[in-house]
Amino acid sequence: MADKPRILINGKDMFWSLVPLLALCALVLIASGNCSIGASKDVADSKLPPFDVVSALNADASQLPFPIRRPPTPPGWRPNSGSSDAIEGHRISTVGWLSSGGAYVQLSQTDAPEDVFVPYLGGSRGDFGDIAGTGTRQSGGRQWVTYETAEGKKFWITDLGDVRIAVLSRGSDADIETIASSVVAQEPLRVG
Repeated sequence: MADKPRILINGKDMFWSLVPLLALCALVLIASGNCSIGASKDVADSKLPPFDVVSALNADASQLPFPIRRPPTPPGWRPNSGSSDAIEGHRISTVGWLSSGGAYVQLSQTDAPEDVFVPYLGGSRGDFGDIAGTGTRQSGGRQWVTYETAEGKKFWITDLGDVRIAVLSRGSDADIETIASSVVAQEPLRVG
């Protein structure tokens, strides 16, 4: 059978000639492992390497002028971030995890007073703005002051004298409680 004359080729012919090519591209992507669809919604499905919380907190403990505590990573949680920041002459050590439920949970430790720390955590540098105090909670044998922003970000802060510790998340209170109770149970990391 002879090929169609060029004048009779239309968009439908073009579509059917691209289908095998697209199928081949999809097969190569899936086989290479560089592509995932995230169907299981499991934190462990991430292709990104986990953040090294142990090294980050050890480095902060050796450099910052206040005690740093390192909670154990809960089962099913994935460490994913860390940073060190400064506000009004005070330093802040921050690390974060993705909980087994997929929510981001952040642990921040600082020597800044609470009235400086709260706006920083709420995302507004300088005043409390849209941050509301929502009461207190007991966790790990400590009292935590609870806050929430208009965007739904929740955080708890406790004062251990020489350091303020905050746990922040948009996820459930259970996720915050997991880190809050375990961090205050830890001894400060030894430097050197």
